[in-house]
Amino acid sequence: MTHCVHFGSCGGCAVDNRAAIDKREILSAALHRAGFDTPVAPLIETPLRTRRRVDLAVTRYASAITLGLHRARSDEVINMTECVLLDPRIVALLPPLRTLLRSLEALRRAGSVVVNWPDHGPDILLRLDADVTGPDRSKMIAFARANHAVRISTAKNDGEAELIAVLSSPVITLSGVAVEPAPGAFLQASEAGEAAIIAAVTAGLPKLTAKARIVELYAGIGTLSFALVKHARVEAYEGAADAVTAHEAALRKANLAGRMSIAHRDLSRRPLLVSEMAKAAVVVLDPSYAGAGAQMKNLVASAVKRIIYVSCNPEALVADAFALARAGYQVLSATPIDQFPYSENLESVVVFAKV
Repeated sequence: MTHCVHFGSCGGCAVDNRAAIDKREILSAALHRAGFDTPVAPLIETPLRTRRRVDLAVTRYASAITLGLHRARSDEVINMTECVLLDPRIVALLPPLRTLLRSLEALRRAGSVVVNWPDHGPDILLRLDADVTGPDRSKMIAFARANHAVRISTAKNDGEAELIAVLSSPVITLSGVAVEPAPGAFLQASEAGEAAIIAAVTAGLPKLTAKARIVELYAGIGTLSFALVKHARVEAYEGAADAVTAHEAALRKANLAGRMSIAHRDLSRRPLLVSEMAKAAVVVLDPSYAGAGAQMKNLVASAVKRIIYVSCNPEALVADAFALARAGYQVLSATPIDQFPYSENLESVVVFAKV
């Protein structure tokens, strides 16, 4: 590791040598446990200091503000002053953020700060534990102007986000399409990681005609959707309402409504039915850390010929892939992607085909 003063206390990094965790072997072992013995592609490593999203904890003790990540397996917050993973522009925001937080009446004891860095500057969501006052709003607006933030928003505890200031459009460009995500929205950790995932997914597509149908599950704001629609028609589903709103607005502005749709659907409570997937040329899914859960039963029963699974949790992948192994699927390719250096977290793209 490039030296970091926080290593050993901050829970963000588990090891100080990137090669100490064999992530290719982690993916290989997960697939083996699921019933597949298949070669795994070389690990794709994303560069350091490129992470464009971070969710930091903040605590207040009198006038002292602590802002950073938690100590491993602890509620203690480590006051971050540097990071070898984060985009340096985010690190540079930490001192002025502490100054702002110290001045806010809406922060009494604890909260969090989500910083996304889309195309044109920081997009900041402050989750605080008290009501925002008029002076608080003025201070946040001044902060946004002074630090070239595209947007700053607040929320009380786990409540809905409220816009404080939008100084320019908080747009992120996904495969050439401009998307305006909600405050605090999920983004892939780095642009390089996003590109590697898209490349592995599109490489795993079968031969498609312009009229072929791709069903995409857990589509988010369209990270994969806008790449997939270049190959076939896309029918996408997502459980988060704010992600669906952003996705739909973007596809309409891009004049893609004739080739793509996005539907709001909680796939854990109302999984896509077998009949809804039966005529798909391929199903692409990128579930949350917990995996695809209830959706897997119908996905397996649909017997779709090609399934491309994007995983951020090898343990969840084991359970979901085991169901595919029992149904007679084979692995065509497995690509490990190291978006989270110095940790055990692993992103992967696995392409399954029905025998």
